[in-house]
Amino acid sequence: MQLQLSGQQIEVTPALRDHVSGKIDRLTRLDEKLIGLAVVLAVDKLQQRASGTLTTTGATLHAEAAEADMYASIDVLFDKLVDQLRKHRQKVSNKHQRQAREERQYG
Repeated sequence: MQLQLSGQQIEVTPALRDHVSGKIDRLTRLDEKLIGLAVVLAVDKLQQRASGTLTTTGATLHAEAAEADMYASIDVLFDKLVDQLRKHRQKVSNKHQRQAREERQYG
């Protein structure tokens, strides 16, 4: 999976890069067919924002988080992406199960 990490009005330090790359394992455990992840870290006056776009086979998932701490916003961002990926995987697996059941029934 490709990781693209960038910052707006913030320098992406090796510590931030390590924190983001450490969180990627949660996503790859759910789905091995992830294509890419683009994470943008930004600083507004008092808020630290993290937004991410996850590309997988069949869907593009996007989430944003804003907290007082950049590490906390990265954590919330990955929690949201994990929830969206779980929902997408459940939807895909239910669809395939329904198709297989209809083929067996109506053959």
